[in-house]
Amino acid sequence: MSRILCVEDEPHLLRTLGANLRARGYDVDLAPSGERALELAAAAKPDLVVLDLGLPGISGLEVIRSLRHWTSVPIVVLSARDSEFDKIGALDAGADDYVSKPFGMGELMARLRAALRRPVPTEEPPAVVTADFTVDLAAQRVITPAGDARLTPTEWHLVEVLVRRAGRLVSSRELLQAVWGPQYGDETNYLRVHMAHIRRKLEPEPSRPRYFHTEPGMGYRFEPVEDEHR
Repeated sequence: MSRILCVEDEPHLLRTLGANLRARGYDVDLAPSGERALELAAAAKPDLVVLDLGLPGISGLEVIRSLRHWTSVPIVVLSARDSEFDKIGALDAGADDYVSKPFGMGELMARLRAALRRPVPTEEPPAVVTADFTVDLAAQRVITPAGDARLTPTEWHLVEVLVRRAGRLVSSRELLQAVWGPQYGDETNYLRVHMAHIRRKLEPEPSRPRYFHTEPGMGYRFEPVEDEHR
């Protein structure tokens, strides 16, 4: 069963999260501070991190940035800060989802299951080779001339959905529901933030996308440009 690291400075809520997750069969580590969270993340290698932003000492945003230096573990932010500015800041730092307090435990568990979900190919698909990178759908990685691109799980899932439908427009709602779950559909700011990260990592000129195109008000499209020297 998956191991989840919960980071929350309010003792009662931290105990409640731990009890609910353990009741559902998860292995759980509890951290009351950002410093302890980083220690446990390095030692326990969790499959997912649930993280409050308003922590004593190291802030939640600093924890996200520190984790993203060495791991792509899914991070679900749990915070009383519910402004669009705070949500975009957390996503821009590397979080995969954002749940505002107060929240329903059922909704949170659904979000965690969605974050833990991984696509399982039914057969060995071919790699998609472009002039600047190769998308290996079977190995779930993108290979560039400098080595493997450091994509987060959410970034990889977006790339996978678009690459599997190369040349076709994928609506924003379809992308949101494919990656975050069926309860999503209007959070287009999630897509803007993560697609900007993908372009910075894979596009030769991120400001002039060659592969990952935005169709304003509609969605996104992947256009493969094959290596002319192959």
